[in-house]
Amino acid sequence: MVKRFCSFSGIEYDSNLLNILQIVRSSFQKKGYFVFEMPFADDEIGALCYRGDGLGYVVVNTSLPKVNVNFAIAHEIYHVFFGESEFVSKVEFADDHYYEHEEEYAANLFAGMLLMPEVSFRRMYLKFKEESHGDEINTIIQLMSYYQVPYMAVLIRCLELELITGNVIPEQLFGLERDQIRQKLADLWLDESIMDASHRDDYSHMEDIVEGFGEKYIEDGYINERTLKKVLRNMRELYTKIKGE
Repeated sequence: MVKRFCSFSGIEYDSNLLNILQIVRSSFQKKGYFVFEMPFADDEIGALCYRGDGLGYVVVNTSLPKVNVNFAIAHEIYHVFFGESEFVSKVEFADDHYYEHEEEYAANLFAGMLLMPEVSFRRMYLKFKEESHGDEINTIIQLMSYYQVPYMAVLIRCLELELITGNVIPEQLFGLERDQIRQKLADLWLDESIMDASHRDDYSHMEDIVEGFGEKYIEDGYINERTLKKVLRNMRELYTKIKGE
């Protein structure tokens, strides 16, 4: 599936994706999905993926840290290209839920493989582990910074590829809080801003697009002005609810 997506998107398989949203936007459009970013009041949701009778929509939650947003986008690629139903997708990994839903697990596995290609990941793991003098946490933090993905996603990728092995995985690998991760990034002279939310908001642009199409449809006699005003009003009300205002 990763190979099929890369072929469809015109990118080299096993290459590192430096800007996942820029890569997938045109690919989503070819599949009939429009992608836009918006801050949600609910910071448990990474992205929404919905397909109506016409266009589909992927709405990315920019209230989350950049690393989580990147993973959420890659997660939604699976649902758009290979999924069988609509989802509200959670971006955070949790040990007790990771294997709970088969399609969600598949989407997370796909996202990890896409964002952290095996050949590159193995090479960078060995490099960062040597630089970290065998410290697994610092190695994971460096990989997290390099691939711009959540700490837990890196840890799970290490386990999937059996780079971290043993009958008992040290508990401290699973116990890092967000503040501790940020401090580790600072201690290693890495970019702490990957833990920040961008709060980018594409709503006004979306409204301009809808209004532009609406005015054209009024001219062509498909709808009347009252219908367009109602659509715009409903959009604003939904936008306000999503933002929690």
